[in-house]
Amino acid sequence: MMRLLLATKNRGKVIEIRGLLGLGALKNVEVLSLADMPNAEEPREGGKSFSENARIKAKHYAAAYRVLCIADDSGLAVDALGGRPGVLSARYAGLNATDADNNSMLLDDLKPYPRPWKAAFVCVAVCALPGRVIAETTGRIAGEILPAPQGFGGFGYDPIFLVGGTGKTMAELSTDEKNKISHRGQAVRQLITELKTQGMLG
Repeated sequence: MMRLLLATKNRGKVIEIRGLLGLGALKNVEVLSLADMPNAEEPREGGKSFSENARIKAKHYAAAYRVLCIADDSGLAVDALGGRPGVLSARYAGLNATDADNNSMLLDDLKPYPRPWKAAFVCVAVCALPGRVIAETTGRIAGEILPAPQGFGGFGYDPIFLVGGTGKTMAELSTDEKNKISHRGQAVRQLITELKTQGMLG
């Protein structure tokens, strides 16, 4: 049986990716997450792009556990800020910043710029075997930043990110709606298609 490691301890992300993989029909694949791996040592994510960080994680865990590994890196890119917060999205206001801290700092930084504040959520997903990357895909969802939060779902920047064409923030979408259009959903679905094309998944 082939082992597939999802490089995350986030239970919600594991459930989301398992669903996207449609693994009910793949009897020959055992899906694991970092929660299943004893003493999992995290690599230092020092990359300057989502792609670099996703590759660092995928290659690190594929080599450490001798498995096929899927890793992703994602964040928010705001046009007026030259693509920031980018790879620093989760720690924009500091290492121990809360979602509220990050949102507050982002809105403060945007005050000098005229609206609309165009932005996009971006996700890069990478699949690796020990020693080599075998596939990489990118998902992107465009929208704009609102000056005040709306909605109570999601996490991170979701309450201030108005999804293009929906009239709703990411925090106002249902889980199903979000998964259908999300940057991570796009990237992972493309990755699965690529892996099936290569014969890695049945």
